[in-house]
Amino acid sequence: MVTSVPNKVGSYSSTGNGVHKLFFDDITNFLRRCLFRVLSVGPIPTHLAFIMDGNRRYAKKQNLKEGEGHKAGYLALMSLLRYCYELGIKYVTIYAFSIENFKRRPDEVQSLMDLMLEKMEALLMEESIVNQYGIRVCFIGNLRLLSEPVRAAAEKVMKVTSNNSKAMLLVCVAYTASNEIVHAVEGSCKEKGKEFRLCRLNNDVMDDVEDGEKINGMVVHDIQDFYKDTSVESQGLKQGKGCNGAPNHACESFESNWDQVLTSKASKSGEFSEGCRNLRQEDPVIKLVDIEKHMYMAVAPDPDMLIRSSGESRLSNFLLWQTSNCQLYSPAALWPEIGLSQLVWAILKFQQSHSYLGKKKKQL
Repeated sequence: MVTSVPNKVGSYSSTGNGVHKLFFDDITNFLRRCLFRVLSVGPIPTHLAFIMDGNRRYAKKQNLKEGEGHKAGYLALMSLLRYCYELGIKYVTIYAFSIENFKRRPDEVQSLMDLMLEKMEALLMEESIVNQYGIRVCFIGNLRLLSEPVRAAAEKVMKVTSNNSKAMLLVCVAYTASNEIVHAVEGSCKEKGKEFRLCRLNNDVMDDVEDGEKINGMVVHDIQDFYKDTSVESQGLKQGKGCNGAPNHACESFESNWDQVLTSKASKSGEFSEGCRNLRQEDPVIKLVDIEKHMYMAVAPDPDMLIRSSGESRLSNFLLWQTSNCQLYSPAALWPEIGLSQLVWAILKFQQSHSYLGKKKKQL
């Protein structure tokens, strides 16, 4: 489905140049909308990811200062985002700054951070693309590595755009796929560790109860209160899904099990029937779904296509987990040179291979 383009046609300027420019812009916009309608007859990707490669080479090629290449790249990004959202692509992910980029010269890193801060503040302006197209912005990565001003600006942008729902822009900053995977594994281990401790405690209690013993001098009615206390820690884990990571679900409390099983099986003397053995819990196991829900990118579906400019075909530690069944496209244009023609070719390549990749995904 093609998204309608905001109407920017106004009264023509009295000067000849102004009339010609506005007329040319109107014709260009009309032809682009016609092209997008034709493309929309076929399947359109839900999620495109971009590695913005070639900014420094572009500056060198054009005899510009090093930082000017990144500024030109930002303008190319804004144009490409408009094309994507007009075409009906709901999710766009960009690789803005790798953790490895911190190893560059300090003055270059600082220049990139300053540019990033400037563009974050620009996203909050009323006329920005974010407000024009109702885009929610999420910054993905280890944001603790950013300087305080940049991190605060990123958090402000995420908060201000959190209610936008027409499209989503995911900006990977201070990010590498290996760091994301380690983060997800650590989060899964912490979550399962709490479940493991509660399960072991539950099984130890059951061992004593099956032998007809009192536990710490308590009979069964007191055990319920004991378990209510030990489940407080797991209840504190509840929180919603955020932009920079998957939700942390609370570990299940054993309180309902005690209410339903122990009280019905226990006698006043503290003895239990054979049915109490059904309460015994297996040790928690970390599964694939546990890892994936702790990924930074859990807020969006996996990309349908990854586009890397400048003709390079390397992933450079970007979305390694999410791109196992993703099409790759590497146009020769440097990032500041990328535009509508490269996007159209990417969509045509996606449509050409869509049937095959769709079958592969269904087999998983």
